[in-house]
Amino acid sequence: MALGYETLPGDVDHLVADDHAVVKRMFEHWQAGRGNRRALADQIGFNIALHADAEERTFYPALREIGRDADAEKLISEHQQVKELLVVVEDGSPGEAAFEQAMGKIIAAILKHATEEETTFLPALRQAVGAAKMAELGEKFIAAKRTAPTFTHPAGPSSKTGHVLLDAGVKMLDGLQEKASGRIKRLGTDASGLLDPQAQRIADAHANLEPKPFEILTPDLARKQPTPVDAIHKILEADGKSTDPEPVGSVEDRMIPGPGGQLKVRIYQPQGEGPFPMLMWIHGGGWVLFDIDTYDASCRGLCNKAQVIVVSPDYRRAPEHVFPASHDDVLAAWRWMADNAAALGGDPSRLAIGGESVGGNMSAATCLQLKTQGERLPLAQVLVYPLTTGEQFGESMEDAADARPVNRPLISWMAMHAFKGIPEGAKDPRVHLLGVSKTELAGLPPALVIVDERDPLRSQGEEFARHLEAAGVETRVRRYDGVFHEFFGAAAVLDKAEEAQREAANLLREVFGEEEDRDIRRPSEPAELPR
Repeated sequence: MALGYETLPGDVDHLVADDHAVVKRMFEHWQAGRGNRRALADQIGFNIALHADAEERTFYPALREIGRDADAEKLISEHQQVKELLVVVEDGSPGEAAFEQAMGKIIAAILKHATEEETTFLPALRQAVGAAKMAELGEKFIAAKRTAPTFTHPAGPSSKTGHVLLDAGVKMLDGLQEKASGRIKRLGTDASGLLDPQAQRIADAHANLEPKPFEILTPDLARKQPTPVDAIHKILEADGKSTDPEPVGSVEDRMIPGPGGQLKVRIYQPQGEGPFPMLMWIHGGGWVLFDIDTYDASCRGLCNKAQVIVVSPDYRRAPEHVFPASHDDVLAAWRWMADNAAALGGDPSRLAIGGESVGGNMSAATCLQLKTQGERLPLAQVLVYPLTTGEQFGESMEDAADARPVNRPLISWMAMHAFKGIPEGAKDPRVHLLGVSKTELAGLPPALVIVDERDPLRSQGEEFARHLEAAGVETRVRRYDGVFHEFFGAAAVLDKAEEAQREAANLLREVFGEEEDRDIRRPSEPAELPR
């Protein structure tokens, strides 16, 4: 992060820097000549439009309130120059001289503007108003983006009052124009050119469902948006294939005692005669979005490939239940599974744990808690693109800042809600796994860490694998290039997801003492960890 000081995910300076990182990465794709240039131009314009509107309603009025009217006027003037250039881009086509020239000027202007904001004006505002005000402005900044027009309007207002009065009507007209031009179906895709063809098809199919950006919505609205699962179903339908879930022996939902009341778990039984090994699989969603239904395909795939009973807990989510509610639910579900393994047709001596995204985080955190309390550990942990720190860590926060479906602003949005009212929770060792000592990590079960290229969490997953390895934990790392966060469950339409599931299943078969499935297309040798 370019800011030279600590912020919380919901602070206005943090959110502004996240937006800057997204467009900077888009500029890099543009200058490298890769990706879908029309979609890139549309996304650059869309992001700048929302960002500029939100700054003019929150950040710049706050500068005026601390007596820096000249600075606010300077920044508004810079916005105005970019807005006028963006009209050329919005009305033109890639390859046209005026279009290309305008985009070059936009890139130069925004890079200079962003640097000034991050190094001069945002630090000055924080010093003048304090942390609480920066958090208050952050909430208003996101709310402003929800109502902002999605095209640039150089003749429109730049004052806070003007935006409040006119934005809603202009936004409605912009929505009609987006649909008529087809722009709306380009805004949600990955335009970088870095995805492989199958992954790109999923990204495009998701964009065609016209999702709104999760990171500017309320949690309730965000949970109603189309997901990558919906995109996969659209692809299957287009190919004339069934969208029915992969069959397993049986699926049952049960209610079990949890720390906050009754807790639902879903139990997937493989075909055949048990007792079977057991795997707890913990879904992702940043502790805010998604549920066990969203990750159903992952559970079914692992149930069949590893011949295991899979138990998936539907833990409590934020902001209704902030940290550590989800971690507490997962630990309780693990203990219930271990205590009831035999009754479920499982083998109590062969248990493993794993999950995706924050599910990977809670898998490792559960292992640490069990070790600390002297309880029997799982035989393996499978961590798929895990979150391993609440901090913005590593180069992937820059080179995948613009990724889809999870980008850098969305990670900040999730943290805002997951730790609302308890910001210290992000530094808890159950979240900040990168802060756990070698001594505490030593003795944890063998780990498979799966990461992917187009993912802001890639670097922290690789770093945690390095920490495990340094602590003497048997650790394997697989990096899948050309795919995105949430790819693991897309095996029905994505070969690399099938490979990753088989990779996970083979580790499980190995630790459970069963024969490895030889029918696997190896993705690569273990990834070289950063040193």
